[in-house]
Amino acid sequence: MIGVWAMCLWEQMGKPSKVNLVELGPGRGTLLADFLRGVSKFKNFTDSLHIHMVECSPTLQELQYQNLKCITEDSADGNEKKGINSTITGSSVSWHASLEQVPTGLPTIIVAHEFFDALPLHQFQKASRGWCEKMVDVTENSSFRFVLSPQPTPATLYLMKRCKWADSEEIFKLDHIEVCPKAMDLTQEISKRIGIDGGGALIIDYGLNGVVSNSLQAIRKHKFVDILDNPGSADLSAYVDFAAIRHSAEEVSGVSVHGPMTQSQFLGSLGINFRVEALLENCTEEQAESIRTGYWRLVGEGEAPFWEGPDNQTPIGMGTRYMAMAIVNQKQGVPVPFQ
Repeated sequence: MIGVWAMCLWEQMGKPSKVNLVELGPGRGTLLADFLRGVSKFKNFTDSLHIHMVECSPTLQELQYQNLKCITEDSADGNEKKGINSTITGSSVSWHASLEQVPTGLPTIIVAHEFFDALPLHQFQKASRGWCEKMVDVTENSSFRFVLSPQPTPATLYLMKRCKWADSEEIFKLDHIEVCPKAMDLTQEISKRIGIDGGGALIIDYGLNGVVSNSLQAIRKHKFVDILDNPGSADLSAYVDFAAIRHSAEEVSGVSVHGPMTQSQFLGSLGINFRVEALLENCTEEQAESIRTGYWRLVGEGEAPFWEGPDNQTPIGMGTRYMAMAIVNQKQGVPVPFQ
């Protein structure tokens, strides 16, 4: 479905012959591999793609190389590497540690799926002296604890910006506020690139369309644990503040922001139901079960009503917990399905 979205955007862009397709934090590369398989029949589109993976982990880069079915071509004299291509579509693939390393000058389609929720955030707590940042301190017995900063910290500037964007009543009733300076800065970097080079960005994540209060949590082996318990051994996650992303993008000229809408609305409007029906027509019973549970996880809400397997494996629908937002060059009009 994300492949469909990107191809529609490319058509709105006027079908440019060269496009940078960038994925931020591609994980194992499964999303992009599915994306390329989904659009592989549309040769004009796939021939235009230059794929850029923004990934700093060498282990994940290797997995992405495998999942995109990449091959490395040697140059004619065999001395230097000629380039890496995905055999799914023949598109060139390159890796970068950050977005700023991706070459500019071409229209760009950026996909950020579950990327923003992994960026570091700062938590502020309301105290008698005003908003104070929560910091980590070491106790006498060498364990960790949270303390409040005695004076303003650098992230306070971002807190002030975030409060300015919010309704004063919304702020008044909160005891905690989370801000993500990296998300705000990265959104501006994405928006400037799109404003100058053309194209668009699709952001899909677990989040809220408003100030996020106290969402930071640690998960180990599918269970919630104390954030300070054995740091580095648990997955940290927090809600993405989509309103802050929108405001950050709107400060940049030449772009327009659309959404957020729920993942369920986004995928439904793109035609996921028709896609599921087509897949179910030609598959084994085992594959059908996998398709149905996958579909429910993407667009459903809560526990799947059709599930007959073990209770501890009931598919949980995340269709309303995840949200989708697009930032596009404003000359291109409104992207699908945000019309």
